[in-house]
Amino acid sequence: MSDSDRLPPQPPRPTATRPLLGMTLLAVEDSRYACDALRLMALRSGARIRRADCLQAARRHLSLYRPTIAVVDLGLPDGSGAELIKDLAEQSPRLPVLLGTSGDPFAEPLVEAAGADGFLDKPLHSLLHFQNAIIAALPPGRRPGGVRLVPDDPIRPDPLAYQDDIAHAASLLDGTPAPQLADYLAQFLGGLARSAGDTTLETAAAHLAEARSEERPVESALAHLAQVLRERLDRRMAI
Repeated sequence: MSDSDRLPPQPPRPTATRPLLGMTLLAVEDSRYACDALRLMALRSGARIRRADCLQAARRHLSLYRPTIAVVDLGLPDGSGAELIKDLAEQSPRLPVLLGTSGDPFAEPLVEAAGADGFLDKPLHSLLHFQNAIIAALPPGRRPGGVRLVPDDPIRPDPLAYQDDIAHAASLLDGTPAPQLADYLAQFLGGLARSAGDTTLETAAAHLAEARSEERPVESALAHLAQVLRERLDRRMAI
């Protein structure tokens, strides 16, 4: 065996079209549709991706391996992603890149206050914005040099992932949701609808959010939201 055989394999070097080659991204994201957008952007950039759909799953992932990049959604079913961002920002050694994401543009100050390196606003459609946010947060020695060639074709998540999110929300609506669950459904479906361009669903989710913020009864808003979800599920069955 030669000395070269004993050397560990060198990590792949970034290229002009795959600037994140050799990196791993952990997406802490409850929406399969939003996560599929992240998956497409990560793969086109050369990064591997893993997903955790809640805070508990994310902490379990992070106890086993250390990603290069964490992208954490703020609205998660078991708490705020800002809690996880704050914990990760205070860890030593710190993850190289820590980003927050949300469909609420007013959430960016919350992400910054928690200690994130940057913010990805939803819908997640821009590969250039995704790459720029990550590369700007990398330590100088790890930033890819030279010109990057970024395709300008839009990111189109799998429509089946959208239907999976709809089915998940419909299952949560069975029975009478607790107030905290109604809040979660309003933000989850509002963000999902904006990402998919579903204005009818977005309006229904906004009505539920308004009823909760104004402390009005939510039965009518929940019933309308359930009807909109059923229509989308019936459409999938017909297809």
